[in-house]
Amino acid sequence: MSESRLAVWGDPIAHSKSPALHTAAYAVLGLDWEYERRQVSAVDFRGALDSLGAAWRGLSLTMPLKEEAFRAAATRDRHAELTGAVNTLLLGPEIAGFNTDVGGIIDALAEAGVTAPRSVRILGAGATAASALVAVAELGATRVDVRARRPERAAGLVRLGAELQVSATADALSARTTPVDLTIATLPSGTALDTDLAGRLASDGGVLFDAAYAPWPSALASVWGSRPVVSGLGMLLHQAVRQIRIFRHGDPAVELPDEPRVLAAMRTAL
Repeated sequence: MSESRLAVWGDPIAHSKSPALHTAAYAVLGLDWEYERRQVSAVDFRGALDSLGAAWRGLSLTMPLKEEAFRAAATRDRHAELTGAVNTLLLGPEIAGFNTDVGGIIDALAEAGVTAPRSVRILGAGATAASALVAVAELGATRVDVRARRPERAAGLVRLGAELQVSATADALSARTTPVDLTIATLPSGTALDTDLAGRLASDGGVLFDAAYAPWPSALASVWGSRPVVSGLGMLLHQAVRQIRIFRHGDPAVELPDEPRVLAAMRTAL
């Protein structure tokens, strides 16, 4: 058995591409690490975490465990503190929590040539929406329009916008829109909006970044017309690179040895 064990946890989890990404990276890095997937519910999370032995190095967390992981972490990076969400746990005597989704969004947008959006529409009000808000704030956005089925759920995002010195508002998905440079969809995979509503969001929505990637194209991407569309695979890839930096160095900002080759292997594994 490997000395260092890692896994991605979530519910559901069978669709996760994280094992393929991490395994490809560890092969290039020459690390004898095991990375698996495990279905863990929010209710079972704490017990599952407490049951892990000393061989465990870290965990990747997906829905619905990011808030649970936030509560479990003894220390957290700035992105985790801002969003209230942790998608990476570095295990040890003191559990450290990180949010690599923010950096993953920034890197994925940069690959698509989106580096300075001023106005943004975010669809959804969950943990990924919070990461998206922090990401676009760091890219210089000054106006963010959050749209959700239940706008009251976005109150925390409006407060977060104020903390980040971004003018953030929350409204229903169906409310009247104004043109934006970028739309970030954080709706659950498989969400299909009403055709008329999707068309209106697309008509003045600028570039679409859809965090969903399975199935692809998403229902929203299918109606976006000739405007640029970016899938969530880029976010998945780049947040995983930052996770591996954490598992290797304890710091998401410290690059991996021969990182371009690692990234290429991970991209091939997608």
